[in-house]
Amino acid sequence: MKSIVRLLGAMAMVVVLAATAAVAAEPKDPAAKGQAIVDKATAYLRSSQKPDGSWQAERVPPAVTAIALRAIVQDPKYSIKTDFVKKGYDKLLSYQWEDGGIYKDLLANYNTAIAISALAAVDEPGFKPAIDKAVAYLKSLQWTDTIAGGPNGEKQIDVGNPWFGGTGYGSKGRPDGSNTQLMLEAMHDAGLKADDPAFKAALKFVSRMQNLSETNDQKWAGNDGGAIYTPANGGESMAGEYAGADGKRMLRAYGSMTYAMLKSYIYCGLSKDDPRVKAAWEWISRNWTLEENPGMRAGDPGNAQYGLFYYYITLARALHAYGQPTLVDPQGNKHDWRIELIDKMASLQKDNGSFVGDKKWMEDNADIATGFATLAVQEALKDLKVRPEQK
Repeated sequence: MKSIVRLLGAMAMVVVLAATAAVAAEPKDPAAKGQAIVDKATAYLRSSQKPDGSWQAERVPPAVTAIALRAIVQDPKYSIKTDFVKKGYDKLLSYQWEDGGIYKDLLANYNTAIAISALAAVDEPGFKPAIDKAVAYLKSLQWTDTIAGGPNGEKQIDVGNPWFGGTGYGSKGRPDGSNTQLMLEAMHDAGLKADDPAFKAALKFVSRMQNLSETNDQKWAGNDGGAIYTPANGGESMAGEYAGADGKRMLRAYGSMTYAMLKSYIYCGLSKDDPRVKAAWEWISRNWTLEENPGMRAGDPGNAQYGLFYYYITLARALHAYGQPTLVDPQGNKHDWRIELIDKMASLQKDNGSFVGDKKWMEDNADIATGFATLAVQEALKDLKVRPEQK
């Protein structure tokens, strides 16, 4: 009996020592902890590359390859001179059409925009012609008064149309906030400035995504400052709609689109003093969380985890662009988004370095979720370098 007790005691001690060693091995410095996440994630992505250089299976869009490549080349260990990286870019560029679009079958804007950001992320002057053609293609998809036709049979649309300035998944597609923010991010990454006509037109569309009746002329516009999915066709929100106190139809704002809107405002040249930016920041401060995509639960509790990794990368890119390391929630608690995001990503990372999310919007695809998570952590690391940790 005594021998069994001693054995159990020894086993317990081994468990304690192992747990202690694991805690000790985890970096305490946020930057080191973040880099450790990136190291494991990029190692996983390297291992999951297909023999042809891509990261997508059959019927999966080339944007997946672009997401993986962008995450990898933003790590200093890799460059265009790295064999597997070059092979990946060669494959990505094999999808570019004569008109500049970079896609396979569908989702022309979505794929092209993500591909541009991946191409712009690597130091390779030889990519400039491909980027320039792709940017021109994106501009051709944006709904403006230079494009023939309209959603309701118009010869062309004008600035008063809710579709104006936005872009959808492809040519003549209904515009939405997700595709529009990806278009703007791609153009920003490609070096276009806020005074470019594409940014000026997009600003009108993005402003119509916001629940801010002061600056939004749409009937459903409330005043919480958050963003919906699209103002087109009477407005739509992935978080649903509800009736206001006076019975008015209201569209519920949610996290990923509010961060997409904030980022887009900054890329379009708005300052922190602009009422639209201020209202967006106030919504974000009131709804700060990394546990779910805020706003989605209100429409349906089962939706709270939808698009979570997309939410993380959009949040990180927006907050880095905004340039404020901390925010204060309604309870007066101060949050350093960079440190909290790194901690959250560390808790979600699998032993093999990957991340996996909900199957909605393909985040059960480990390459997509891992790419988004890596890019999010990299934004936090960039911000820590620009704005050192606040004590």
